[in-house]
Amino acid sequence: MSDELPQGWTPATLGEVCSKPQYGWTCSAAKDGRVKYLRTTDISDGQINWSTVPFCAETPDDIEKYRVRTDDIVVSRAGSVGVSHRIMNVPCDAVFASYLIRFNPLDGIEPKFVEAFLKSRDYWKEISDFTAGIAIPNVNASKLASLELPLAPLVEQRRIVAKLEKLLGQVDACQQRLAKIPGLLKRFRKAILAAACSGRLTARWREENERIEDAGALLNKMEAERRERCSVAGGKRKYREPEPVMDEDLPDIPETWRWTNFDHCAWEITVGHVGPMKERYSENGIAFLRCQNVRPLRFDSAGLVRIPPDFHKTLSKSKLVGGEILVVRSGANTGDCCVFPHEVGEANCADLVITRPLSGLNAKYGALYVNSPEGQARLILNQTGIAQPHFNIGAMRVKAFPLPPLSEQQEIVRRVENLFALAGRLEARFAEGQKRADSITQAILAKAFGGDLVPTEFELAKAEGRSFESAAELLKRIKGNGKLKQNPLKRARKIQA
Repeated sequence: MSDELPQGWTPATLGEVCSKPQYGWTCSAAKDGRVKYLRTTDISDGQINWSTVPFCAETPDDIEKYRVRTDDIVVSRAGSVGVSHRIMNVPCDAVFASYLIRFNPLDGIEPKFVEAFLKSRDYWKEISDFTAGIAIPNVNASKLASLELPLAPLVEQRRIVAKLEKLLGQVDACQQRLAKIPGLLKRFRKAILAAACSGRLTARWREENERIEDAGALLNKMEAERRERCSVAGGKRKYREPEPVMDEDLPDIPETWRWTNFDHCAWEITVGHVGPMKERYSENGIAFLRCQNVRPLRFDSAGLVRIPPDFHKTLSKSKLVGGEILVVRSGANTGDCCVFPHEVGEANCADLVITRPLSGLNAKYGALYVNSPEGQARLILNQTGIAQPHFNIGAMRVKAFPLPPLSEQQEIVRRVENLFALAGRLEARFAEGQKRADSITQAILAKAFGGDLVPTEFELAKAEGRSFESAAELLKRIKGNGKLKQNPLKRARKIQA
């Protein structure tokens, strides 16, 4: 907080302007009951959805002690430390949980003025100073009560609040519009993938490039290549016919395309290492991919681990060299798919379905299809397991997918990459817009609590030739009486210039 406050203002603590901070009720949450149980997670989004707030498993005997009321301010003391919320409407009986601290502005203090301060940078700096160096950050009632805020005269508090509501309402409207952008971009990417894998994206391209090889001829070439690969080991490796295409009621595709499956377009479809790995990791060695390293259409190196070269040699089936199509086969991100990049070098993996494409399948196109709405529905919905979703190599082998001619696959990949790059630039601009909106909010709050947002009560009283009650006098009477008396100033007096 600034050392220089406007004339008529005074520094105060939350403990001086609010009721004594109080800890909430301790019990378990329940699905059913009579009394709602407000927790830290229920205020984290900046608003309360009472329909999702659970019930108390055990109602306190002295429910009035913990009852949530209008203008209560609750602050998280652990987890999302410092997150606060002013209660505006309570549609049902509710108490607050023990990981929240509740206080209420005293008479003579505008609750919205305190609420606004709890959103300011000065408040968060004080919270950060309190929790610095603590292994598990938390703030207790005494620390919260000692937080300092700049206090304005009561009528000025109300003018500040009115101006803040107007300005921050405009910022909030902007943020609400910005908040729609991620969803729009998500739908945009899905629409691009759907168009890419149906032929719509390259319809004009096909008109301009009539003399292209039919995908049927491409499949014949891949069949020959598949046989050749199976005979490289002196004929000892028995050739396995590709699985038939499994799917009915397939949608129409361009004339030069063919419905096929990945088994016809790959010389091997296998699975990464399955087994305990905790004791196998090493500080140096061969890169070892796990589910979290495969994201939709991108390889994520975050959290990449390594294994000893000797162990890597024993896992020849799951060896990666670059260009493989990888699909997550279990866990939360089942079905996420990317192409393993060549620049990573030799690697290995666990719990991934590995497709090694033949030369007639552009690996990036294959990944586009797997990540597309059609691919996810056709391939991933074949997963087994309920508690733990699981995608198997059988689905990858047999499920139908549309194969364009190779040159068109390459054109599809180029166009999708360009359009996704555009979406990425829009996302960057969205992030920058969010930062600017946040900075505008903080700039407005800084002006409000620096006395620069509205004319101060001192300035107005001087101009109008009247007296006013300063914040220091207000604070003195609050300390003396515990509440504000009605109409404290009945007579105005001239202010000497």
